[in-house]
Amino acid sequence: MACPELRVGSGWESQFAINHLGHFVLVNLLVPAMPANGSRVVAVSSAGHFLSGVRWNDIHFRNGYDRWLAYGQAKTANALFAVQLASSGASRGISAFSVHPGSILTPLQRHFSTLEKHDLGWTTSNGDAVPGFKTPSQGAATTVWAATAPILADHSGAYLQDCNIADVAQTDDMSVGGVKPWATDPADARRLWAPSAEMTGVDAFGRR
Repeated sequence: MACPELRVGSGWESQFAINHLGHFVLVNLLVPAMPANGSRVVAVSSAGHFLSGVRWNDIHFRNGYDRWLAYGQAKTANALFAVQLASSGASRGISAFSVHPGSILTPLQRHFSTLEKHDLGWTTSNGDAVPGFKTPSQGAATTVWAATAPILADHSGAYLQDCNIADVAQTDDMSVGGVKPWATDPADARRLWAPSAEMTGVDAFGRR
């Protein structure tokens, strides 16, 4: 999360590569083994997607790195991946969802000092999570719900939070919740799939 600049693979920005491309490869390779009906894929996005849509002209931040924008782009990519997988996988009985698990103190924040976490409003002066943060178990709830809830059968592609389908965000305050339109836009989801397949060399649905 908001990592220092790191290049992986063919000079790819690491947060996009690890959070999106790695999962893109894994899921595409698993598609042939998925049951014909009832398979679900859950992509863990986050409210961090508020920070940035996909930077189509500079996905890998070759013109200057910003760790927060890179994180936001990666989380948007997670959500868009679920949107396109829901569309492409429908004929095979595959559903897909993206989720915001909530704010949780875990090793995800390992690149932040104790002082930085306090200054960002995540922790109290003694290092405990502030009210409103979830435990890891509470944070897992929406992911489990996405994978199992029968009520979601007709909502493939949705972005979920707090065991519910998120509304479109009406503010730029990510703490209020909701989902930004750029994270669920079908055209952007299709657009992202093509370079993802080109970069990784895999596409279970044959669009190369």
